[in-house]
Amino acid sequence: MQRDTDILAPLGATNPSQQPSLSCCVPTCRSRSAAALLPEPSRHEAGAAFHLLPPRPSRSFPMRKKAARVVPEWLNSPLWSAPPQAPASPDPYGADLSPPPPPKPQPPPTPTPTVPPPSYEQAVGSSRRARGEAGWEGDGEDEDEDSGGAALRAHLLSDFKLALSKKVINMGELRRLACLGVPEGGAGVRPLVWKLLLGYLPIERAFWPHELQKKWSQYSAYIDEFLLNPSEKIRRFEETKLLRKKELNSDKIGLLPRSEVTNEEHPLSVGKSSLWNQYFQESEILEQIDRDVKRTHPEMSFFSTKTNQESLRRILIIFSKLNPSIRYVQGMNEVLAPLFYVFMNDPDPSNSASVEADTFFCFIELLSGFKNNYCKHLDDSQVGIRSTLSKLSQLLKRHDEELWRHMEITTKVYPQYYAFRWITLLLTMEFSFNVFIHIWDAILGDPEGPPETLLRICCAMLIIVRRRLLAGDFTANIQLLQHYPPTNIDHLLHIANRLRGSVAI
Repeated sequence: MQRDTDILAPLGATNPSQQPSLSCCVPTCRSRSAAALLPEPSRHEAGAAFHLLPPRPSRSFPMRKKAARVVPEWLNSPLWSAPPQAPASPDPYGADLSPPPPPKPQPPPTPTPTVPPPSYEQAVGSSRRARGEAGWEGDGEDEDEDSGGAALRAHLLSDFKLALSKKVINMGELRRLACLGVPEGGAGVRPLVWKLLLGYLPIERAFWPHELQKKWSQYSAYIDEFLLNPSEKIRRFEETKLLRKKELNSDKIGLLPRSEVTNEEHPLSVGKSSLWNQYFQESEILEQIDRDVKRTHPEMSFFSTKTNQESLRRILIIFSKLNPSIRYVQGMNEVLAPLFYVFMNDPDPSNSASVEADTFFCFIELLSGFKNNYCKHLDDSQVGIRSTLSKLSQLLKRHDEELWRHMEITTKVYPQYYAFRWITLLLTMEFSFNVFIHIWDAILGDPEGPPETLLRICCAMLIIVRRRLLAGDFTANIQLLQHYPPTNIDHLLHIANRLRGSVAI
């Protein structure tokens, strides 16, 4: 640190005579006398000058005028009096010798807004959960939080019920509410919201009974067509044919009809139109469906019951037979499970008998936006899974090029190593069941559509853990992304929302 003399001395000055004049450094004030500003030797000389004056005669001019003539002119030098309007010039070397300005009143500190704004549910429970994780004891504030959270949830639920009670549903309003997430206690709201967002129900309430009855009848026909084994199908076919023969030959009594077994109906037939040949060819898919259904969320007793497993099995089998280009892809059971769980827990008793049919058609609607990701022959096309992964890569590069460069150039961690499962299973394996149900509220409610919203959420998942990714190598990053850590879901959805409008590449 420089000394004061070094600060005040101009560049290149080597002796005190080269120092700057005090006229630019010493602050002055008009109210102070000139003598008070003099150095001590000069003040002595001034006193001596006053003592040499002759005694004032009784008749003369006023002393004030004579004193003015005797006082040395240098006392009136502007060195000792300067107009107060001229501020002291700042020191060219950084030293500010002017008197400090009076302190300004400080404005009251403004609270930092919370980013992102939490949802109704998160705003109440976050602080309480944080205290619980830290081991703090509960106090009276918990009661205030519980009452405040209950009021917020009740307000949001009332908004949902008001939107659903209209004769014509306003889908824009419903999507806005769905992006906030259906709060706890909305078991009777979420099933209806999802059916509307997926397009299973029309927006006119008057058409609901007719459309639902038509869908239920159609699903019952699918069960009869696709779930009966060949023996049962042949038996029913023969019974129908026999009834027709009886009607035609009602006059011939006493003759027993004889049914003939054709080659196409024989169990050992290898014909393409043979029911038995088709049945044996599909046995491998049926076995895969059985294995996956039994492994669906084993930690939840809901999916361990025989009745629920049979419902999931029937839905997946019918889907595979109605979509021969896709058939069944391993992991579809994980996408089906949330729909079946939400609809099965609908408190409305009128919907309990049609849960399986409702789940099937909503499953069809949900996968319609992602079907190209499951078609193997489209993997290398512009609409296949590789193209989807490439869009995710470009989206990350656009918003965080540093992270993209580290991931794909430095550590060679490409999206197919971690995002294939994210996209094909709709994040059902990355978060707990209740958490991804909340994420699905936003995916289904976003006006850009589920495929684009899913990509933005996947990109936000990378941005949230960017510090750990930038510090990690190939192995560490793969382990991190294949076992994604718990995170603030409201913050995740907020980051994804900021990437809106940037999916199209």
